[in-house]
Amino acid sequence: EVQLVESGGGLVQTGGSLRLSCAASGFAFDDHAIGWFRVAPGKEREGVSSINNDDGSIWYADSVKGRFTISNDHASNTVFLQMNNLKPDDTAVYYCAALELVYRDYDPSDPLIYEYWGQGTQVTVSG
Repeated sequence: EVQLVESGGGLVQTGGSLRLSCAASGFAFDDHAIGWFRVAPGKEREGVSSINNDDGSIWYADSVKGRFTISNDHASNTVFLQMNNLKPDDTAVYYCAALELVYRDYDPSDPLIYEYWGQGTQVTVSG
């Protein structure tokens, strides 16, 4: 059974930090990219960051560049999203998603190409 389980969300003040985790199971971790997406109240789903577990390539949305860092741990099949200098605009439900690396070229920000999704974790930035 494919599972993606997010954790690490919470309430933090502006300027604070959180570290999200996405624990993956039930599929070949190294053959997939893992993306982080968020849905803020009244807004559409937005791509935040993605990591290719095969070649290590990384993508960030402009809105989080320099503040968020994505990483992976192949031993535990987990992807992390370190979020620093958080702003109220970062408030959203954060989801991780998995994409099988069938094609060499893909748009990591496109949620429609990701096959598996987690249940989401709430991030609230106050102040």
